[in-house]
Amino acid sequence: MLAFARLSVPCQLSAAQDVEMFTPSLSAEQQRELAQRLTVFLSHYSHLSDSYIIEFFTEDLWHTLPSTWQPVLQDLSYPQIADLLLDATYGDRRYSSVWPLSLLAFRATAHALAFPRESRWERGRAGSSVRPEEFLENQSQSSLLGHIFRKHVKPKKQHEIRKLGMLVKQLCDHTDCKTVVDVGSGQGHLTRFLSFGLGLSVTAIEADPALVAMASKFDRQLLWVLEKEKQKKSCSSHFSVTQPCPHHVTGWVNPKASWEAFTKQLSAAGCVGESPPTPSGPSKKRLRGSKHQGHVVQTSISPGSTDSDAHVTSQHQLTTTEPEEASSVCQEGAHPEDNSLQGHADFVLTGLHACGDLSPTLLRHFVNCPHVCGITSVACCYMKITTKENPTPPGLIEPPTPPAPGQDSVPSQFGYPMSSWVGGLPGHQLSYKAREGACHAVEDYVRRLREESKLLVTHCYRAMLETFIRDTRPDLRRAGIQTIKKAHLVPFTE
Repeated sequence: MLAFARLSVPCQLSAAQDVEMFTPSLSAEQQRELAQRLTVFLSHYSHLSDSYIIEFFTEDLWHTLPSTWQPVLQDLSYPQIADLLLDATYGDRRYSSVWPLSLLAFRATAHALAFPRESRWERGRAGSSVRPEEFLENQSQSSLLGHIFRKHVKPKKQHEIRKLGMLVKQLCDHTDCKTVVDVGSGQGHLTRFLSFGLGLSVTAIEADPALVAMASKFDRQLLWVLEKEKQKKSCSSHFSVTQPCPHHVTGWVNPKASWEAFTKQLSAAGCVGESPPTPSGPSKKRLRGSKHQGHVVQTSISPGSTDSDAHVTSQHQLTTTEPEEASSVCQEGAHPEDNSLQGHADFVLTGLHACGDLSPTLLRHFVNCPHVCGITSVACCYMKITTKENPTPPGLIEPPTPPAPGQDSVPSQFGYPMSSWVGGLPGHQLSYKAREGACHAVEDYVRRLREESKLLVTHCYRAMLETFIRDTRPDLRRAGIQTIKKAHLVPFTE
């Protein structure tokens, strides 16, 4: 979805030829070609991506498929759907009938454009779903994460905070920065690992006061455990109780606000400490790292990858000390002689599951703010990203108070697209339904279909329920329905 995608997707039958373009480094021209091919394909099949499972009956989605596809698809078993359509790595494809070329082309192109979802060492291997080594001993506890950081944390989150935390620490070491701002911090699980586990000075910003209170409570519990272990002299870890506690702040980060407003918000909350005035000239962000200029490092993570293979999207900027070279990476709007840029400590931005427009906002602050010397971002909830066509999607977090007149703001920017070049492509628009579909993992559906899981019944239940809702209360179409545990084991009426 984002303009930073590193994949190439040609259209239709030529798709398979360009899979080799899945590389970590593409030229600007290759990225533009990639984006153009993506938009052509997605716009051509938007009638498929703009659909919900619950609308299968209500909108008669089956008959929206091309008439030549229906005869070959209608008799497929669940495992055949997984093997022949969804699993790109499945090699023993056997067809009971001749498939139309248009369907074969659709499948090939869809797999060619799919973002790589496994770590580098797993690519091309059949065992890409193998459980990470850290969970082989105990599937609910990471063997690589200290027990004090596992409390209240599910296995998936344990894996994430350890991998992302180590990456943030590495980024801080690269940029000679010890201050981290964790935006959308929730209950502070990542924050505690960064602070108590890795010795960083961390500020956590979260819009929900209840989550902030919970984070502070968990901090106190961790400190109590550390103190008890210290008293027993049985703690062999390097965690120190003397490390400053994380600074939790209740605050809403305005996606429309400028980076100046963001740094003012941090300063007002005491998040970023004052630093001694820096000499006039290029900022520390542009001077750090004398051997590299404007270098952006991007790595990606996945379950089971090693620390050197860390996941997420990580970027840090290292620039040269030569004045004439430094000027080439000066950011727009950042003037060395501007005194308003002095007096603030530099910091690294991080966000784990930064929702909706929050992730694009963090990237904009990284690009524009001279005090942000690095960023790691794991985005989520793509459907809540704003677009020109849908500036207020469902679930969008509204500001607690109306913006004040004259408040610092950026021009009318939306979460998607971030690239003005992509914004000029015909058919680049992504609907709310398409963005929500991007949040689902195809691997889950492959597994359910291949195993003929009873969980598939739940989808059918919800789709049938939608028909009754629309017949009785059309205004409640696509209503949020509370999840019922083990719903697939009870009759539909129940």
